[in-house]
Amino acid sequence: MPQPPDTDREFPWWLVLLAGLGAAMLAVFLSDTVYTQVLRTLMKGVGVTLFVTAVAFAMASSLGLLLALAATSRLLAVRQAARFYVEVIRGVPIIVLLLYVAFVLAPMLVAAWNWATAPLGLAPLLTRDVSLLWRAIIALTIAYSAFLSEVFRAGLQSVERGQIEAAEALGLGRWLRFRLVVMPQAFRTILPPLGNDFVAMVKDSSLVSVLGVTDITQLGKVSAAANFRYLETYNVVALIYLAMTVTLSLMLRRLEAHLRRRGAP
Repeated sequence: MPQPPDTDREFPWWLVLLAGLGAAMLAVFLSDTVYTQVLRTLMKGVGVTLFVTAVAFAMASSLGLLLALAATSRLLAVRQAARFYVEVIRGVPIIVLLLYVAFVLAPMLVAAWNWATAPLGLAPLLTRDVSLLWRAIIALTIAYSAFLSEVFRAGLQSVERGQIEAAEALGLGRWLRFRLVVMPQAFRTILPPLGNDFVAMVKDSSLVSVLGVTDITQLGKVSAAANFRYLETYNVVALIYLAMTVTLSLMLRRLEAHLRRRGAP
């Protein structure tokens, strides 16, 4: 049976082509006043996009890991509760979840907070006090935690039972077994899909524009509506997202290759 090719050692011709096209487009952008103005406007949204992605992914990863541990719990009720959450959230489109969290869940939580703090004499909280930026982050956290929980669960279950039993024989407690034995081995299995989900969240963060959050996409919509230069505006929007996602993908591939070399006998 023929051996699969070693793609890590292949020369990245696709990257050369992509870099050439990107450089050519950037040269056009910088030589055209319309493109330059649009690029200057959209770059203001890069920080918001990266902030939303980083915070939401960190929170989703933490919640996803807790859900994965709950899904592998010895208690039936805990396992079923985790499965219920995952299946419900995965069945709702992210854009619907964004709208639900922003306009249904947030007012409900504010009302619950005001009811709970009323006996304390605190000033009531208004729904508008909860920024749309954080409503979007909470929605992305809820959405991606369900997907990431399955990634973590698969990684944790990929660790051989014999490794855990050996750790138990050495007298390690559950926390030490998880930290020193299970998680280091599961991480290599988890990293590729985890990286893919991070890149996907960079793209899905564009959905927060429906709430008016001033990310790259929202600034592109506002700019195009003002100057009616839709071709130029969305060319720049696409190039910025492409540059971010390709850069992240290359960094993740380098990290995966590094971990494989370290783990090789």
